[in-house]
Amino acid sequence: MKKSTSNTQLVHADRLLNRPQHGAVHEATNNSVLFEFEDVAQLESVFQGKEAGHVYSRSSSGSAVALQNMLCALEDGVGAVAFATGMAGISGVLFSLLKAGDHIIVSQFLFGNTRSFMETLQQFGIQISFVDVSYAQCVQDAINENTTLVFCESIANPGTQVSDIEGIVKLCTEHDLLFILDNTMTPATMLNAKALNVSMIVTSLTKYIGGHGNVLGGAAVDLGNYNWENFSNISDKYKVADTSQWGLTQIRKRGLRDMGATLAPASAHQISVGLETLNLRLDKTCINAMAIAKFLDTHASVAKVFYPGMPEHPQHARAKALFNGQFGGILSFELNNNIDMRKFLNALQLVICATHLGDTRTLALPVATTIFYENGPEQREVMGIGDSMIRMSIGIEDAQDVIDDIAQALAVCSER
Repeated sequence: MKKSTSNTQLVHADRLLNRPQHGAVHEATNNSVLFEFEDVAQLESVFQGKEAGHVYSRSSSGSAVALQNMLCALEDGVGAVAFATGMAGISGVLFSLLKAGDHIIVSQFLFGNTRSFMETLQQFGIQISFVDVSYAQCVQDAINENTTLVFCESIANPGTQVSDIEGIVKLCTEHDLLFILDNTMTPATMLNAKALNVSMIVTSLTKYIGGHGNVLGGAAVDLGNYNWENFSNISDKYKVADTSQWGLTQIRKRGLRDMGATLAPASAHQISVGLETLNLRLDKTCINAMAIAKFLDTHASVAKVFYPGMPEHPQHARAKALFNGQFGGILSFELNNNIDMRKFLNALQLVICATHLGDTRTLALPVATTIFYENGPEQREVMGIGDSMIRMSIGIEDAQDVIDDIAQALAVCSER
């Protein structure tokens, strides 16, 4: 399927890919839990996966399939599975594909909830190596005889470390490992994961895809770059005729149907509408983020800025090469020791203090005491998260308005 990342393709994707009834430009929201079959043989055939169809909305619905079609086209994949949240997508994929005794390599910079889930996996007998994925050599050093897959994020949240995707792909190809990339921070308009030979992407649709802070969702997209015949953990009952679908079939059956993290039809519809403006929103967000990062970098009250667009960022050149000339909408920074972080955040008037990212509005929060609190000081130090780090998710406001708000809040904190 042709990769759909232009504004024109995104705006017309639902209409052209799904052909909604009655001339509608969006697939209708269908809330039916059950689906009638006049011929029991067809019900059996759909139930057994021999033909396409819906048998129960926990497993699939027309609304979810319509969104999956658009996500698959967006990434130029061979199939997609939608979930209720991004974390449901990650947990559904990994629980479906792994077994006790497997070894996986994951980023040491993982988002707090993802890191917490990895620790849950360890309780089920999965061996995990947490490594610095900004260096492929660290991944190489962790590979052993029972390594099954590598999992990392394109850009880490909140430290903005950029994974060595090309180096990791090379290693995974050499060792026949599955490479799963969380590209929530870098949607397909920024990163062509298929062209880089990534095996599968997982993403939080709640963030930039939905984009408006009003709906939860997640997804996994198989990019067709991995030979599932070489993956030992696929059950014989999920080895369908098309070998490219083996992984997704097992994920749908185990990770979605059995675990029940179903995306609601109304949510699927809402995400589909948000997807139409992804390019426009992300372009504006990246422009704003660059302007705000430059402002913070020159402000006397700011000690350090973390943003891949800054030339001094350790992976700036890599980000420039990978992300289509954009650097994302997330930045973090640390204030000077004499500036009270909480006072600064409380003084913001336009920027919202909230835990979310990828919204149309600019958001800020203290990192160590909120989304990474459970990780503890030792893990935070390894992740590069200082006690005074502030994360900002940049929105689509006029950049100067956000800069003025930050400036007045810093001025308040500098008053004696």
